[in-house]
Amino acid sequence: MPKHTGRWISYLRVSTQAQGKSGLGLEAQRAAVEAFLNGGRWTLASEYVEVESGKRNDRPELAKALAACKRLKARLVVAKLDRLARNVHFTSGLMESGVDFVAADMPFANKLTIHILSAVAEHEREMISQRTKAALAAVKAKGKKLGGPKLAEARLLGHAANRKAADRFAANVRPIISEIRKSGATSLRKIAAALQARGVPTARNGQWSAMQVSAIMRR
Repeated sequence: MPKHTGRWISYLRVSTQAQGKSGLGLEAQRAAVEAFLNGGRWTLASEYVEVESGKRNDRPELAKALAACKRLKARLVVAKLDRLARNVHFTSGLMESGVDFVAADMPFANKLTIHILSAVAEHEREMISQRTKAALAAVKAKGKKLGGPKLAEARLLGHAANRKAADRFAANVRPIISEIRKSGATSLRKIAAALQARGVPTARNGQWSAMQVSAIMRR
């Protein structure tokens, strides 16, 4: 990894007041930022900590961090991309703000990659909240009580939702695979390694394999 220079502003976010008071999660993010910056003539000009849900777009501390970046001509650094947002519209606005930012967990990601990953994260968040609700609501709409054998029907509906989610996930990842193939990686194993190196999450946040890449390309 190249050595870093210049001024930097770090942005850390936790989702609950309890985490904010206890520091849980913050220390790990600070360590990730320091590990990313380590090895060059850099200055961490300031740190901004947000205690807020990733679903919301009104981030006063992030607004302060962006203003500081513009004032000091600094770059914004976060430990993980999901600390910025799980919302495509929000991430697009951030990219258009004119502030250069980087996520320590995927420092080589370009704007296309970041936009796609935000779409994947947003989609996954929405699907997690909708799958069970939709399945159980469909069963209740038929006048059936939930529980016992009736849950089997709810599970079937949930499986259908999972298949749709997998299709959408594949559609989001295919452009990244196409970009990787254009760079010279043609085998499934090399593509899987490139996805892993870029920090692209799998559908279940595991390790990429040639088989998974093949499934994405076939879907």
